[in-house]
Amino acid sequence: MPAATAAPGPHTPHSHHAAHSSRIPFTAATVTATDDGSYHLVWKAPGVRSVTIWANGHVVARGGARGGVTVKGLRAVDRQWFDFVPERGDSLRLADRLIKLDGTVNFRDAGGYRTADGHWVKMGKIYRSDALNKLTAADGAKLERLGIRVAYDLRTESERSSAPDVVPSGVTYRVADVLAGSDFLSTPPTSAEAATQAMVDAEKFMVSGDTARTAYTSVFDGITDDDRHGLLYHCTAGKDRTGWSSAALLTALGVPRKTVTDDYLASNTYRAKANADVLAALPPEQAKIYKPILDVRTEYLNAGFTEVEETYGSSDAYLNKGLGIDARELRALKNDLLVD
Repeated sequence: MPAATAAPGPHTPHSHHAAHSSRIPFTAATVTATDDGSYHLVWKAPGVRSVTIWANGHVVARGGARGGVTVKGLRAVDRQWFDFVPERGDSLRLADRLIKLDGTVNFRDAGGYRTADGHWVKMGKIYRSDALNKLTAADGAKLERLGIRVAYDLRTESERSSAPDVVPSGVTYRVADVLAGSDFLSTPPTSAEAATQAMVDAEKFMVSGDTARTAYTSVFDGITDDDRHGLLYHCTAGKDRTGWSSAALLTALGVPRKTVTDDYLASNTYRAKANADVLAALPPEQAKIYKPILDVRTEYLNAGFTEVEETYGSSDAYLNKGLGIDARELRALKNDLLVD
């Protein structure tokens, strides 16, 4: 493991390449913030001899084609960005995916993933979250500084009225009620199996239900607008309705299914404490029934993708016929959200 090293002074990070067509050589790269204020960086860049990591205009680490470093001592900022600069090829700009706020547990960047053809989804453009009803004034100020401009609320009317969003000033609030036309959980399940089936059925509705298609069309219209940066979509837990929104977006951008699934399942990690607290407050039998509703599971997401195949035939057909995104708009979406 190469050690983190500080540079003597600020510089501008850049990559070394002979032509604009040079591609990003990284096949994997992540930034993970730790509780002590340090950052763990991991990368793979096959065929590259050296990689230099920059932050705040300084070199903070160096390594070879693959590496893992812990960077310490950086000043506190809203969001710490790192530039992974290879000795040849294009550089990659990443931050920790999670946005830490007092009032949320699952607010994260939708980007930072590699596509099957070697592009990367830009970070700092599209965000996903759980409900915003507990945002503090400090949270709101942070979101303003991060450039959040529009928030799509995917929740039902009863969810919105019982826990209304605290929308920061300068952020446009839009309702995109995914489940308005469904009877999801109108009858509480009486077994874990029934709860699991309800989650599978809800996932299918998110694909082919009329109100779901209308809601996701609205979200994708926002993403494909000219002013598409700083967009947020969220539901209550930030895992199911929000999870499908991200799964559909990442799939449209060409991110492999395994990566899409990993992003979806990450809600189990980010929500682990919150979910455990809910279950601990319930009688054991009730907790057993309720757990499938708090979870995200591969079978739920797969039910959505199966519904896409059975109803539309392909993901592109779902985008076109289900959400009204034609080939030209899909190209524009990729041009805007993928690193060249």
